[in-house]
Amino acid sequence: MRLFHCALVSITAGITAGITALLCVAQICAQSPTAETPEANPGRPTVSTPATLTPVGYLQFENGGLYANTSPEFDTRFGINQVTKLTVASRLQLLALSEPHVHANGATGDALSGNRPGEVFAGVQAVVLPGEGHKPTISLSYIRRLYESPAPEVDIGTFRQSALFLLSEDFGGFHFDMNGIFSEQAQGIVRRGQFGQTLSVSHPLGPFTVAGELWHFTQPLIRGNAVGNLWALSYPIRKNLVVDAGFDHGLTSSSTQWEGFAGFTYLLPHRLWRSHGEQ
Repeated sequence: MRLFHCALVSITAGITAGITALLCVAQICAQSPTAETPEANPGRPTVSTPATLTPVGYLQFENGGLYANTSPEFDTRFGINQVTKLTVASRLQLLALSEPHVHANGATGDALSGNRPGEVFAGVQAVVLPGEGHKPTISLSYIRRLYESPAPEVDIGTFRQSALFLLSEDFGGFHFDMNGIFSEQAQGIVRRGQFGQTLSVSHPLGPFTVAGELWHFTQPLIRGNAVGNLWALSYPIRKNLVVDAGFDHGLTSSSTQWEGFAGFTYLLPHRLWRSHGEQ
């Protein structure tokens, strides 16, 4: 009963936070985007990150809430996650990632239960091979942790620094995102390398987009493997505003068994600087 109550409280908090965020976005959207405003390029809600970048000069925000239960590190966990992206050149994008708020119950080890600030990261992504025709887009990314949180983490853990190989391609009406991830995990003076692979496949279904994903991460600090299967649905309210929701199910004993999430991607309709040729 206690676990059910905590889950209900966390889910309610997540819905409230999501509604509040959407209301804020709706207020921002009162200034309707111009016809020239490009489309948002969501990186959420899948684990995979697209190799393609956001439009040059436009800020993009990816916000959401994630509720998880039955994990080796906690009983229940709810977190608000936020990613800000800014592409400063046709092949270069800056990233800021954070969890402004985390609430956890039943934390184990050195992690702490209760309300905590989440971790903060910064990074960069660069396109090394632009996609054209049947050629995929290939990018490289580097992310560094700026703040380490005392809150418990989900099954893939946390990292000090991470390098990613990203590939995106459209084929036969389907969109593919594939990532290879190489990270450094640490516990005290112990440092270990973590390796991950993700494959996300999405396909339009009327006005919606359905995405399915399979992902795997090694767990070097506990000598395990986290494997999960994710399904998500997204819907473009406008071309620069996309909402999403879905769930993930862990497939190994050391994986978080269930995760539910919802959020949105919003591309600000006004360019931060003028492009070449603009007066």
